[in-house]
Amino acid sequence: MDEDILTTLKILIIGESGVGKSSLLLRFTDDTFDPELAATIGVDFKVKTISVDGNKAKLAIWDTAGQERFRTLTPSYYRGAQGVILVYDVTRRDTFAKLDNWLTELETYCTRNDIVKMLVGNKIDKENREVDRNEGLKFARKHSMLFIEASAKTCDGVQCAFEELVEKIIQTPGLWESESQNRGVKLSNNEEGHRGGCSGYCSVL
Repeated sequence: MDEDILTTLKILIIGESGVGKSSLLLRFTDDTFDPELAATIGVDFKVKTISVDGNKAKLAIWDTAGQERFRTLTPSYYRGAQGVILVYDVTRRDTFAKLDNWLTELETYCTRNDIVKMLVGNKIDKENREVDRNEGLKFARKHSMLFIEASAKTCDGVQCAFEELVEKIIQTPGLWESESQNRGVKLSNNEEGHRGGCSGYCSVL
């Protein structure tokens, strides 16, 4: 029964190959982690319903291959998305350096100017960090993105990243109201005042 679902949101996960996009998705949707997970071929897709501030949203989450040879899929992948999670690996500076390229692609193909963006620094469970947390935070603020560091392996920050993104989308009514405006749906009373366990540029300590 979908009567109590506020809206369905299209969420993208983008970033270089090997940064842990699929691992973040699997941790969020299935609460599993596979250290031997193979590289994504083309596009993977999962659906999960979550509740944020008393509002249920069904998430259609698209996980794409980071490799250049799959970029022909790009335009249809971005079309109609309301939120995007941009992932880099805190132990590989090259994946952080290429974030600008991903943002350029997002701006080129995205069909909405007000898409909500979340930057995730993944693999904080590893010792050999190359990108400082403050660098990620500075980049996120420069590009008006939410920010969190996470580990798909230990689960740190994963749930928070998706919930924070969805909360921000729901607080931007123009992004989703057209899908449910004919159904008389109203936001719950605590939508404005209550924030969950993470806020704004939430951080994992």
